[in-house]
Amino acid sequence: MGNLGPMEILLIGIALLIFFGPSRLPELGKSLGRGIQEFKKASRELTDSVKEDLTDDKEKK
Repeated sequence: MGNLGPMEILLIGIALLIFFGPSRLPELGKSLGRGIQEFKKASRELTDSVKEDLTDDKEKK
Protein backbone atom coordinates (compact mmCIF):
# COMPACT_ATOMS: atom_id res chain seq x y z
CA MET A 1 0.00 0.00 0.00
CA GLY A 2 2.82 2.38 -0.68
CA ASN A 3 4.21 4.31 2.22
CA LEU A 4 1.16 4.11 4.48
CA GLY A 5 1.97 2.99 7.97
CA PRO A 6 -0.40 1.51 10.54
CA MET A 7 -1.10 4.92 12.10
CA GLU A 8 -2.12 6.45 8.76
CA ILE A 9 -4.39 3.52 7.96
CA LEU A 10 -6.00 3.84 11.40
CA LEU A 11 -6.61 7.56 10.87
CA ILE A 12 -8.16 6.91 7.47
CA GLY A 13 -10.42 4.24 9.00
CA ILE A 14 -11.55 6.58 11.76
CA ALA A 15 -12.23 9.35 9.25
CA LEU A 16 -14.32 6.95 7.14
CA LEU A 17 -16.30 5.90 10.21
CA ILE A 18 -16.97 9.53 11.10
CA PHE A 19 -17.98 10.60 7.59
CA PHE A 20 -20.01 7.58 6.49
CA GLY A 21 -20.94 5.73 9.66
CA PRO A 22 -20.61 2.03 10.38
CA SER A 23 -23.77 1.06 8.49
CA ARG A 24 -22.56 2.42 5.13
CA LEU A 25 -18.97 1.17 5.26
CA PRO A 26 -19.71 -2.38 4.01
CA GLU A 27 -21.73 -0.93 1.14
CA LEU A 28 -18.89 1.43 0.21
CA GLY A 29 -16.38 -1.42 0.39
CA LYS A 30 -18.47 -3.57 -1.93
CA SER A 31 -18.89 -0.71 -4.39
CA LEU A 32 -15.17 0.02 -4.36
CA GLY A 33 -14.38 -3.67 -4.86
CA ARG A 34 -16.78 -3.92 -7.81
CA GLY A 35 -15.29 -0.81 -9.37
CA ILE A 36 -11.75 -2.14 -9.07
CA GLN A 37 -12.86 -5.51 -10.45
CA GLU A 38 -14.53 -3.87 -13.46
CA PHE A 39 -11.45 -1.73 -14.10
CA LYS A 40 -9.17 -4.78 -14.01
CA LYS A 41 -11.52 -6.67 -16.34
CA ALA A 42 -11.63 -3.80 -18.82
CA SER A 43 -7.87 -3.34 -18.79
CA ARG A 44 -7.34 -7.08 -19.23
CA GLU A 45 -9.73 -7.12 -22.21
CA LEU A 46 -7.97 -4.13 -23.75
CA THR A 47 -4.57 -5.76 -23.29
CA ASP A 48 -5.80 -9.01 -24.82
CA SER A 49 -7.30 -7.13 -27.75
CA VAL A 50 -4.07 -5.26 -28.44
CA LYS A 51 -2.00 -8.46 -28.18
CA GLU A 52 -4.41 -10.22 -30.54
CA ASP A 53 -4.17 -7.38 -33.06
CA LEU A 54 -0.38 -7.45 -32.88
CA THR A 55 -0.22 -11.20 -33.47
CA ASP A 56 -2.66 -10.88 -36.38
CA ASP A 57 -0.48 -8.18 -37.94
CA LYS A 58 2.64 -10.31 -37.55
CA GLU A 59 0.91 -13.30 -39.15
CA LYS A 60 -0.18 -11.22 -42.14
CA LYS A 61 3.41 -10.17 -42.84
